[in-house]
Amino acid sequence: MEKAEARKLQPYFIRAFFTEAFQNLSGEMRPRESGRFEVRHVPAAIRERDRVIGESRTPVLKKYERICFEKHLVRVHGKPMADLIHPGHPLMQTTTDLMLSAHRSKLKQGAVLVDPNNDGLEPRILFMVDNSVREADGDQPRVASRRLQFVEIDQHGNAYHAGWAPHLDLQPIDDYDLKLVQDILNAPWISADLESLELNHASQNLVPEHYQEVKTRRERQADKVLAAVNERLVKEINYWSDRYIKLSDDVAAGKQPRMQPEMARRRVDELTERLNQRKRELEAMKNVVSSTPVVIGGALVIPQGLLAQRKGETTFCADAEARSRIETIAMNAVMEIERGFGHIVKDVSAEKCGWDITARPPTNPDGSLKPDRHIEVKGRAKGQNTITVSRNEIIYGLNQVDKFILAIVIVDGDNFEGPYYVKNPFTQEPDFGVASINYDLDQLLAKSMQPGPAT
Repeated sequence: MEKAEARKLQPYFIRAFFTEAFQNLSGEMRPRESGRFEVRHVPAAIRERDRVIGESRTPVLKKYERICFEKHLVRVHGKPMADLIHPGHPLMQTTTDLMLSAHRSKLKQGAVLVDPNNDGLEPRILFMVDNSVREADGDQPRVASRRLQFVEIDQHGNAYHAGWAPHLDLQPIDDYDLKLVQDILNAPWISADLESLELNHASQNLVPEHYQEVKTRRERQADKVLAAVNERLVKEINYWSDRYIKLSDDVAAGKQPRMQPEMARRRVDELTERLNQRKRELEAMKNVVSSTPVVIGGALVIPQGLLAQRKGETTFCADAEARSRIETIAMNAVMEIERGFGHIVKDVSAEKCGWDITARPPTNPDGSLKPDRHIEVKGRAKGQNTITVSRNEIIYGLNQVDKFILAIVIVDGDNFEGPYYVKNPFTQEPDFGVASINYDLDQLLAKSMQPGPAT
C-alpha cells in the first residue's frame, strides 16, 4: 500500500504529462489560482477525437473556466468550480489517445538513453510492458486494472524489475556520445531474442504479483459490500415477511387491511431476488483473469560511467568508487541511528521504490501502528555544495510528504557528520523532461533538524 501511495499518478505525474501533451496539441492553458488553470481553447482535433472514442456522456468542451489536478482544489471560495483532470476525464483520455496515436510507433522503434545517475559500465535494455487484469465474466469483460511495468535485461541475459518509472530519470543521448557507443548498438547480445526473456520474466514475476494484488483488493471490497447489502436487505425482507404474516392473519380473522397480503409477499420476493442478484454480481466481481503481457516499447540505456570511461575521463572511476564508499557510510549511519530509536530498519534501495530505508517505529500502547518513515539517504563528501535528486525521488517525496525524510550525511574520510533530517525538502515537481535537480546543500542543511523518534 505504501509503495502504491508513493507511485500514485495523481497529481504530479498526471499534471506533468497533461500540461506538456496539451500544449503539444496546441491547447491553451493558463495558470490562475494556486494549482488551478483556465483552458481558454481546446483544439478542434481533441474535440473531434472525443466524438470518435468518447465513452462517457460528458463531451470535451471548447473551453474550461477552471481545471485542477488535486481534489481539494475543485472548490475554492469565491472562484469558479474546477474540473478535476484524472485518467478517466474525457479531456485527459482524448489527449492521451492522440499522443499515443502520434507516437506509439516510436515506442516500438526504440531509443538510446543515458542514465546520468549510474556510475557503472554495463549497458542494459529497458522494456516497457503493458499488463491488464480483467473481469472473467460477461460478453465484454471490463478491465479491472491496467499497469505499465518495466523490465531491464543486461548483456548477460539477466532480467529484473527496473522500478515503476525509470524512464523519467533518463536523458536522450547526444550525437557525439552516440558515436562512442556504436559498437554496443551492433553487439550480438542486443540482436538476441531479448523480448522473450523479458516476457518470461514478466510472466513469472510481475504479472502474478499484479494479479494477486487486484484479486485481493476486489475480494476485500466485494466482501465489504456484501456485508452491507446483507444487513440492509435481510432486514427489509424480515420486515415484509412479518407484515405478510400479520396481514394474512387479519384477512383470516375477517378484517379488511389497507394492504393485501399478496402485496407484502411480492415485496418479499422482489427483495429476495435483488439480494440474490447482488450476490451474483459481487461473486463475479471476485473473478478476474490476467491478460498476456505485451511489450510496447524499449530502449538501450547507457550508464554515465561508461560514457565517461570512453571519453577518457580518468578521474571518473576513482570518483565513482569514492561515491559508492560515501553512500555506504551514509546508509550505515542512518540505519544505525534509526535502530537506536528502537525502529525496525529495512534497506529497500535495491527495490527501487523511491526511497532507500524503511524505518518502522514500535507500536503504540493501544496496539495501533505508527506510520513508517521513508528515508532517502544522500551522502556527500565534505566540501561539496550540491545534492542531486532524481525526478522520481522528488515526486515520490511529494506523494508521501508526511512519511518522507531526506537524510544528509557529510563524509570526511572515515568520519562523518550527521545524519541531518529534512522534512518536506521539495515544494514542487520538476519541469517536464528534467531528469534530476541539483539542490544547494547549505539551504537544505538550514532546514534540517537533528534525528529523533518523533522527527
